[in-house]
Amino acid sequence: MSQNTAATGLQGRYATALFELANQASQLDAVKNDLELLDQVIAQSDDLRNVLRSPVISRDVQAKAMAALLEKLGISELTKKTVGLLCQKRRLFVLPGVINAYLSMLSAHRGEVTALVTSASELKQEQIDAVTVALKEVVGATVKVDLNVDPAVLGGLVVKVGSRVFDASLRTKLQKLELAMKGVA
Repeated sequence: MSQNTAATGLQGRYATALFELANQASQLDAVKNDLELLDQVIAQSDDLRNVLRSPVISRDVQAKAMAALLEKLGISELTKKTVGLLCQKRRLFVLPGVINAYLSMLSAHRGEVTALVTSASELKQEQIDAVTVALKEVVGATVKVDLNVDPAVLGGLVVKVGSRVFDASLRTKLQKLELAMKGVA
C-alpha cells in the first residue's frame, strides 16, 4: 500500500501499524468507528485530555483509565490493544494524532478527498449535500466534507481541499472591496 498521507512522525508510525493490522483483519471500518467515537469523547472531556497529556499520571493509571473507558464505549480489541500499547510506551499523548493520521490513510486508501468547509453559520443538510456534489464535480473524487463554523466569515463559504482554497466568503469580498477603494482614494 502506498501512503502519501500525513503519516509521519510518531503518530504516523502508530497509525500506519494500526491501519495495516486493521486492513489484514478486515476491520478498517470497525477501527474507523472506534477512532471517531474516541475522537468525539476526547473533544468533549477536559479530564480525558488531561489523562492523555499529563506526564504526572503514571502509565498504570493511564492504562486503567483508558481500559475502563474503552470497555464502556464498546471499542474493538484491535483498537484497545493499540491504545494499551500507547499507554505502556508512555505515548498516549499522540492518540489524537494517531486518530487523524489513521482517518487520513483510510480516506486515501478509498480514494476519498477531505474538504474543510467553513461557513458563518450551521449549514442545513440540503446545503451540505449541494456542496458535496459540487466539490465532487470539481475534484473528480469522492469528497468527505468536514464542517466548521466561523462567524467571522460573515457569509458564503471557505472551502479547503488539500492545498487549494476556494474563498467565496463575504469577509474576503469586503476586504477586496476595501483594498480597491483605498487604491482609488
